[in-house]
Amino acid sequence: MYILIYFVILMIVPMLAQMNVKSTFNKYAKVRSTSGMTGREVAEEILHENGIYDVSVERGQGVLSDYYDPRNKKVVLSPDNFDKPSVAGTAVAAHEVGHAIQHATGYAFLNFRSALFPLAQLGSNFAYIIIIAGMLLTFGMNSGFGNTLLWVGIGLMAFAVLFQLVTLPVEFDASKRAMNQIESLNIVNEKEYRHAKKVLNAAAMTYVAATAVAVAELVRFILIARSQN
Repeated sequence: MYILIYFVILMIVPMLAQMNVKSTFNKYAKVRSTSGMTGREVAEEILHENGIYDVSVERGQGVLSDYYDPRNKKVVLSPDNFDKPSVAGTAVAAHEVGHAIQHATGYAFLNFRSALFPLAQLGSNFAYIIIIAGMLLTFGMNSGFGNTLLWVGIGLMAFAVLFQLVTLPVEFDASKRAMNQIESLNIVNEKEYRHAKKVLNAAAMTYVAATAVAVAELVRFILIARSQN
């Protein structure tokens, strides 16, 4: 039963989340917004309405490759979202600007996540290598050092998991800000507002799924390490 639950969390949940976000985005990417504003125009209007003039809006590459770069202060939108006036593009552009607003206002969770990033990156790059080495030494050679190494790897993984957990309030808050902005600035009508919310909710579920997988992996390795004590 536990193996089945773990498999569902690890494989099925992320796959369903990705399928949902792609189908929802594709559906509303075909719906032209009544404002006629492209994603670039939406992003620039929200930025300027919030007194933010030092963040650029740039055209990126690929599908659903939108992001906010706090280091270089730029909102990067995928080509369709940047160029076309769609409900999905409006939602995504507003969401990424939501991160820019978080940055400008010193949103605590965003600052915490930025501080965690170096440790999280270290954990993502090396945790599995150290954990596997620890397990090989522990189970293959019955080495006490192997168990210590295993816990070191788990500690590094914990930073990556914590980063995922902190990402959740950052993403949900950015979406909340986005919805408030496109409503208050009359960028969308009532129907488009509901559709834009569906796009952002679907995207949020991918972060929830990723966090669930990360937590499940961490718990699994903790249980393995504890079984050797």
